[in-house]
Amino acid sequence: MFLIAAGISAIALGGAGAYALSRAARTSRQPLNPDEAAAHLDAYFSKAFRVGKRQTSLQVLIDSPVLSYRHTAGSLTAAGGAPVTDNQPFHAASIGKTFTATLIMMLAERGDLTLDSCIAEYLPAETLSSLFVWDGKDHAREVTIRQLLGHRSGVADYFEGPVREQPSFQTRVIENPDELWTPEKLLDFSRHNQRAVAAPGARFHYSDTGYILLGLLLERVTSVSLGTLLRREILAPLGMNDTYLLFDRDAPIPPDEPPLQDIWLDGVEISRFRSLSCDWAGGGLATTPEDLIRFQKGLSGGALIRAESLSEMERCAHKFRNGIHYGLGMMEIRFEGFFPLLRGMPRLKGHIGVLATHMFRDPATDTYVVMNFGSTDAMVPSFRALFHIMQTLQRIRLGQT
Repeated sequence: MFLIAAGISAIALGGAGAYALSRAARTSRQPLNPDEAAAHLDAYFSKAFRVGKRQTSLQVLIDSPVLSYRHTAGSLTAAGGAPVTDNQPFHAASIGKTFTATLIMMLAERGDLTLDSCIAEYLPAETLSSLFVWDGKDHAREVTIRQLLGHRSGVADYFEGPVREQPSFQTRVIENPDELWTPEKLLDFSRHNQRAVAAPGARFHYSDTGYILLGLLLERVTSVSLGTLLRREILAPLGMNDTYLLFDRDAPIPPDEPPLQDIWLDGVEISRFRSLSCDWAGGGLATTPEDLIRFQKGLSGGALIRAESLSEMERCAHKFRNGIHYGLGMMEIRFEGFFPLLRGMPRLKGHIGVLATHMFRDPATDTYVVMNFGSTDAMVPSFRALFHIMQTLQRIRLGQT
């Protein structure tokens, strides 16, 4: 997730960005009522979309005790420029990792697996072959499910990791739009074109490859496809009727399904590319803002897993980059890591995606936020927007004291 890391680092840099955050921190002392806050956010997001680069849509949904807010802007290339609707489906990107992790926790609660079991107990040797070779030794039989969930297995990252031979994976996705990526092909990319980065447990290294292995493990344990498992265990119980796994083997997308919002990867719009099959268990969901709110409420409210399992997912002990820590398929945002004057801001639980997609919850105030900027070039603006939302909610609470 180097694109995300680069964007986050840019937020924390000095100069104009630091000045803007410092000024925003001072402004946070000025109270707002809910109507004023909504108008303030409308002006903020209208400007953010107007000046955004390589971005053709924007969705924001806030569900908080002090404010219910929605902002939608943009158009759909796939629909001839038709406007984006409030609940238009979009590519969730790595937000999907939280769904995969939740399925693992559900199976662990049922006794179908244990987090500290070695993945070699569930997956055949040919699936793991050459993926965990470090310092001349194959560590495949040492890797645990917990290490895959927490990105500490040592396996490479096919999506953004370095490759032995060019082109990079992302370039291949763009230059070969008709290529269908199966889970096996994704593993082969890492197997033949990358190297492991460490021995299991030695370091944190964000890896989409690891989540492909988790998806295969889920299928092996349950004897059903990942798409079927998602529908049966999460989507149907929570009423997430507008969410589905892209390129699901068992459920092709109906022809009348609304088109995805535009997806800008390195300046190329790829929403209709077959090569978009490159995410799968690492983030291959199409979803909507309302459905992601349903998921967060179901997850935090005990509809899917027990409170102790959620606490384990949210125990973010490993630093990803300044401002972001990682647990098991879950991120924690620590704003003070971006800029010291932001100390005291709430710590948010959830996940982000490389397309500047956000799904976060503030446990202290029962607040839920979903955003989709739909572009790898929008990561910095999306994080500034997340801060701006939380600051605005604080200003409403200030006005109510």
